[in-house]
Amino acid sequence: MTMKLSMTAISGADLLKTAAAQFIAKPHKLFIGGEWRDAVSGETFDVEDPATGMVIAKVPAASVQDVDLAVIAARKALEGPWSKMTGLERGKLISRFASKLEELADELAEIEAIDCGKPVAYAKYVDVGLSANTYHYMAGWASKVSGETVSVSTPGEFHAYTLREPVGVVAQIVPWNFPLVLTAYKLAPSLAAGCTCIIKPAEQTPLSTLRLAEIIEAVGFPPGVVNVLTGYGATAGAALAEHPGVDKIAFTGSTEVGKMVARSATHSLKRVTLELGGKSPMVVFKDADLERAIPALASAIFFHQGQVCTAGSRLIVHRSIHDQVVEGIAAEASKLVIGHGLEPGTTMGPLISSRQIDRVMAYLDQGVAGGASVVCGGGRLGNAGYFMEPTILTGTKAGMAVVDQEIFGPVLCAMSFDDDELDTVAAEANNSPFGLSASIWTRDLSTAHKMAKRIKAGSVWINMHHFFDPALPFGGFKQSGWGREQGADAIRTFTEVKSVCAAL
Repeated sequence: MTMKLSMTAISGADLLKTAAAQFIAKPHKLFIGGEWRDAVSGETFDVEDPATGMVIAKVPAASVQDVDLAVIAARKALEGPWSKMTGLERGKLISRFASKLEELADELAEIEAIDCGKPVAYAKYVDVGLSANTYHYMAGWASKVSGETVSVSTPGEFHAYTLREPVGVVAQIVPWNFPLVLTAYKLAPSLAAGCTCIIKPAEQTPLSTLRLAEIIEAVGFPPGVVNVLTGYGATAGAALAEHPGVDKIAFTGSTEVGKMVARSATHSLKRVTLELGGKSPMVVFKDADLERAIPALASAIFFHQGQVCTAGSRLIVHRSIHDQVVEGIAAEASKLVIGHGLEPGTTMGPLISSRQIDRVMAYLDQGVAGGASVVCGGGRLGNAGYFMEPTILTGTKAGMAVVDQEIFGPVLCAMSFDDDELDTVAAEANNSPFGLSASIWTRDLSTAHKMAKRIKAGSVWINMHHFFDPALPFGGFKQSGWGREQGADAIRTFTEVKSVCAAL
């Protein structure tokens, strides 16, 4: 199967509409304490369009000094006007912010598309849509954060109750694959709980977060409640993780970096939630509805070029239908329109960077050297940008790096099983250090729910893959992280519980 790149000769910036183009072209600054300022050092770094490799903006490179200023601003807001607002008042602000995102959906989607390399239609309906829904949902929680009365066991007359209070200043470190969505997962419950926040977007994709800061300012959040620091993980990110004035770190990224964040946080014993890597299995039983399953399985691995922590990267399919399923997914891959995210009709964009595509290609080379066969794809596309063909490997097995490690690219490893014993199939699905998500494909609901119980993953989907909702807790087992985002669990992770008891 030969794939080709569908792109015009013009640059990505030429495809932007006026509002997004004007925002990207303007000088960018840090947002600290309600003010826009340059980094203390005056240093900046380049932001690339991954579809062309061209520099589209420069943003400040925050340092330890900038982190100090942001922490001071966040602490001042926490102890000042923000703490005086009722939950209902906070909720109204959050809801107003969510409505503004919906109003600016086209502009935000274009910024996300050129910054991350994703198709603009996906950015609008998935990234902006899910983000806005998350803020709307969490706005309702802001007026419902409360403790409870407790009946104590000790003899006597007592009045005992608990208070649920904001954890404090929260540093939020966000990755490059879904900046808007994964900021919402952290920022929305933080604000609902009454925390103040410092957001550090990935250095590859800082633009939409800076636009969010402008909206935060326009909507009327008190200064210092939300601060945005653009910078490198090794400097600004590390300084936030180590800072004694930060009460909690909410991090999404690789398992390797997540472990570093956790170690840094131990110096002050700050609270930590980690949403880390995955190597999600898709278990397909022989009775699955393949007409429905095959397009969904293809989307599970090739959506956003496989740069998704929950990507269905391990296909575990019954041997009797293995070839049919693999051929079907390859046929779906051939339908993808690969090009710039801002080009009409594009359904698959580039990988995020030169470093990332080199990393993915190195995994492929290891897989082939280890005996895997390439069914389709396996190559780079074009002379500009970081495009790669959607790829399927067969003959893969546990122990290969392509199977055991998170690749974060459009690479599917296909394996088969013969034994219908559920414990055996589940053991294969669980044969990974990760446990973020999984999907089960069968017409037998008894099999589906029995398997869901056996699989060790934070999210298990039945006859679908990639379902996210603000009400559903999201997070991982094993090395896929600590804690949960979304749902009521998210509110709990951004609060502390205080017990109060009075002798009567």
